[in-house]
Amino acid sequence: LYTVKIEDLAFDADFTLRCRRDDYVHAFVSYFSVDFSKSHKRIGFSTSPEAPYTHWKQTVFYIRDYLTVNAGEEVKGTFSVRPNPRNRRDMDFDISVKFDGQYSKLDESLTYHMR
Repeated sequence: LYTVKIEDLAFDADFTLRCRRDDYVHAFVSYFSVDFSKSHKRIGFSTSPEAPYTHWKQTVFYIRDYLTVNAGEEVKGTFSVRPNPRNRRDMDFDISVKFDGQYSKLDESLTYHMR
């Protein structure tokens, strides 16, 4: 928070998700972890599904059709975030996904708007 700049609010991040088990993928989930290191007592928390509960939640990005995945297969893509040009408090997300599995294939870009 001490060093963030306006241009830091727009970013792209490549990702690779290795499937842990044979299953179905219906959505991607995003969460954040934060550490307040400059306060008098260092404190932080995470909204990860594996972390203790907080009132903050995860964000779910549903895909158009589910994927059938096998353990060890990888879903790859790029996650892009931009402030909305009409309202700076809104965020626009683009998720490009590539998957070439035994039972499913996917190569598409999805757009989401958080208001």
